[in-house]
Amino acid sequence: MRARKLTLAAVALAAGLSLTACQGNEDSAAGTNDDSSAASSSSSSSSGGNSQASGKNASDTGDSTKAAEGTGHGQINTGPCKTANLAFDSAHGMGEGTLIVSMRNTSDACSLKGFPGVDLRSEEASGPLSASRSNLSSPSVVLGNGETTRFTLHYPPNNSGGSGVNVSSIDVTPPNETHSTSLKVDLNLPVSADTETKVSVDPVGTGKQ
Repeated sequence: MRARKLTLAAVALAAGLSLTACQGNEDSAAGTNDDSSAASSSSSSSSGGNSQASGKNASDTGDSTKAAEGTGHGQINTGPCKTANLAFDSAHGMGEGTLIVSMRNTSDACSLKGFPGVDLRSEEASGPLSASRSNLSSPSVVLGNGETTRFTLHYPPNNSGGSGVNVSSIDVTPPNETHSTSLKVDLNLPVSADTETKVSVDPVGTGKQ
């Protein structure tokens, strides 16, 4: 048992003990900038139009105000989604070695773009194992109140014939956030030198939604 704990600790240290939230922040910040640019362009277009265009814009403004005061559906949002305003859940995917993590918005409309930070924790390890990023591109996701998006965590299932190591929880940090939430999970990974290289996470909004 001690040998297994020492081996897993070495794997965790090789993967790095720090959260991957900062990495997610970079992509998320880019998404926020894109949204700001789009809003600025739209504002410039409205102010430069003729009287007929102004009439149309007035109507559009009314519709936009109504949407903002309602459920938040559409492209109007209040900024990046906050951890405190997201309800998290997880379920095993159709394929072996995949975990689907869902995030439901419980507040005003907000946006997500980038990779979440995911740390796997086990009572048998001295520190967490941080998931690396996959090579998928990050889409921009806008969530109205009550809407849900997902991401996929990939891990190597334990087919070694040995007891492996049990992962009992994961810490999830949404893109552009510094606060995480802990989810209970039931994963069993093989104890091997390349385990950390096979644990990866896809960006928010990819895969089956």
